[in-house]
Parts: sequence; C-alpha cells; structure tokens
Amino acid sequence: MPQLNETDREIFPVSAGLSDTGDITIGGCAISELATEFGTPLYIYDEDTIRQMCRQFVGGFKEAYERSHVEYSSKAFANPVLAKIIAEEGLNMDVVTGGELVFAKAAGFPAERLNFHGNNKDRGELGEAIDYGIGRITLDSFYEIGLLNEVAGEKGVRQKVLLRVSPSVDPHTHMLTTTGILDSKFGFSIETGAAAEAVEQAMAADNLEVVGLHFHLGSPIFELEPYSQAIDYVLKFAAEMRDAHGLQLKEFNPGGGFAVGYVGEELPLPISAYANEISTAVRSGCDRYGLEEPLLTVEPGRAIVARAGVAVYKVGGIKRIPNVRIYVSVDGGMGDNIRPALYSSEYTVRRAHDPYSEPTETVTVVGKYCESGDYIARDVDLPVLDSEDILCTPTSGAYAVPMASNYNMTTRPAIVMVKDGNARLIRRRETYDDLLATSLV
Repeated sequence: MPQLNETDREIFPVSAGLSDTGDITIGGCAISELATEFGTPLYIYDEDTIRQMCRQFVGGFKEAYERSHVEYSSKAFANPVLAKIIAEEGLNMDVVTGGELVFAKAAGFPAERLNFHGNNKDRGELGEAIDYGIGRITLDSFYEIGLLNEVAGEKGVRQKVLLRVSPSVDPHTHMLTTTGILDSKFGFSIETGAAAEAVEQAMAADNLEVVGLHFHLGSPIFELEPYSQAIDYVLKFAAEMRDAHGLQLKEFNPGGGFAVGYVGEELPLPISAYANEISTAVRSGCDRYGLEEPLLTVEPGRAIVARAGVAVYKVGGIKRIPNVRIYVSVDGGMGDNIRPALYSSEYTVRRAHDPYSEPTETVTVVGKYCESGDYIARDVDLPVLDSEDILCTPTSGAYAVPMASNYNMTTRPAIVMVKDGNARLIRRRETYDDLLATSLV
C-alpha cells in the first residue's frame, strides 16, 4: 500500500497515508474529497493524533514524575469537541479569556480541572470563573491580586491561586514568543524583587490561597537546558519565600512551550526527553533547597494539536516572473494563518493528489489578502501546479485557527474532525450574514 515518505510521516497526523489513487488521506478520508465536500480553505483535525499526543504526555510525565498533571493550553485551539476529548483523556485545561472559558463550559469541562491564565483578566471574567467553580487562577499583576481578592470576597469564596513569576531565562526562540525574560509583559520578575512583593501581598489577601508558582519561558522550545536552568532558579526563590513569608509550594507549574515539527529539517525532541529533564530538575531543586516535592503541572498546547491539524487550500492564479519568482496564489492566507507573516513561521506544503511527483519548480505560496507579507511558504519545491489544484500544509493545528481574522471581510474556514473514514463538521464556515451580524446600519 502506498505510504507517505519518511519525513512526512513525522509531521502529518498519525493516521495520514496515501490512497491507491495517490491522494493524501487523513483519518481514512481523502483530502481532495474533503475539499470538495466542505470547500476551501478547510482545516482538518485528526482525532487519533490528538488522543495519541494526550496519552504520550500523560504517560511520559507520569513515568518520570508520578505526582504530575498535564494541562492542555486551549489558546492553541479551542473548540467544544476538542475540549470533550481533552477531558476524556484525563487532562486538565487552561484558559486565558472569558471567551475560552465559555468554550470550556459549553463542553461541560470539569471546573475544578480548569486554570485561568492571562496577564489582564478583568472583573467580569474573574467573576465568571469563580461562579463556574474554577480550580485555579494564575495571577499575573499586582492589580489582579487586589481585584481577585475583592471579587472573591464579594462572592464569599477563598480562591486557590498560583503566581506567575519571570525567571529571566531566554529559551532561544522567536522574540515574539519569548515570555520568561525580564523584558516581558508577563509575570512578576524575580530579578527585580517584584515576585517577592507579589508573594507577600497575595499571602496577606484574605480571600486568596496561594498554592504554588508558575512560569512559562515561551515557545516553541527545542532545547532542554532552559527548563532546568529556570526550574532551579524558581525553586531557589520558592525556598526563600518559604523562609521569609511561609510560602508552602504545593504546586509547581513550569509551563509548556514544547516544540513540534513544522518542516522535516527541524524535528522536536521526544516527549520523554522533556519529561525527564523537567522531572530531574524539580527533584534536584527540591533536594537542594529543602523543599517537599510539589504536584507538577505542565502545559502543552501546540504539542497536543499542531500535528493533528492540516490546512487545505485551492490554487487560483499563478504568476511567473522570469528569473525572479513564481507566485502561487491560494484561497486562504494570513486571514486563516497569520503565523508566517507574524513570526516568519515555516510550513511544509504538499499537493493533495500525487504529492511526490517530481518537484520541478520552486514557488512561493501566497494568500489572497491585500498585503505583500501575506504568504504561506516561501521558496518551496513543488511539482508544476495548475489552477484548481488542492494544496495542504501539515502541522497547522495550533494557533492558526485561533488567530484567524476577517481581514478584507473574508469568512473564516470550516473545521472538520476525522476518524475511521468519517468526517464531522465541528465548526461551520462563516457566512456573509455572520460578517454583518454585529454591524449596525
């Protein structure tokens, strides 16, 4: 039976294959047929890949550190169907806005397994979270400490919280996705003394129970050393706060940021490598600073859903500039995936039918939006393409959909979930009526 090549087997969903007619399939469904049925642009998510990634993270961290939880970071992709899968696989989940909380509630996600992140949660969002019975709220500013204490008091609740600290460690990723350095909007800086002041204030608040500390270095992180370096620094800080203010570190959350493979030339480390590095660093730090080993929580988002998702486009115009460049325009672009324009992110591009024909042309795949920076992939080698050909980009399951927009008044794409030869629509394509629904004339 035909198969994807070795590189593509590492970046396409685990259920991906080739049909006898030469079509790339996901979950037993041919991409070209899904494009015909549901239209393009289209996002396909593979249920088997999502469940496999959940199990690898849960199993990998349980093996390395028994008292561990895996908490899916829903900003990577929020959908009620996905939230139900996450719940079924035993993961916790975090949200960063009231909107993400609404998606969790729509799925009936257990409130006690939710953590509310974000650097500027407002009164309404905090109230909604408390009303739902949320398990944890991670505080990110002095304003939030006071505001949550007030809201929790009004509702007669003593809310469990974590404090987000910044360890001033550079994870060597893109400057726009680096969050644990000193110059960042996120977290209380240990270096400047703000974190120590935050611990003192939060522990003095009548309606807050400080159960632990959190940090997040950024993403995607292909190296292990930044984790161990930051963990040691934060655990040393925790011991200092124990001695100064009586902080008991019951829970410790070193975030996520685990890398995924977007192109075959740069594949991530196995989950076990991250689990072993983080677990060893936590144990070593606790032993070094005389701390009881806390409950460990990690927050994969991208690493759960990126590989599960494939974006699908139809080719339109093709512009050939002799000795300069070939532009292949598709019916999507920065409106449904702004990551290339925003982060210079790289993607693999394949023709959905007969993907391994001789790649005789180097082309730049661009979108339909009125921006010169609107592109999917630069200088990729592909077979000679025709208008109406279907292209697909694997590893598109994280951040593309959540960051999508209606720029140029385009409608956002449909999303389907596939498994065992069946495809179900989990988000319909937007319509022009949807675009007009909030406008007042």
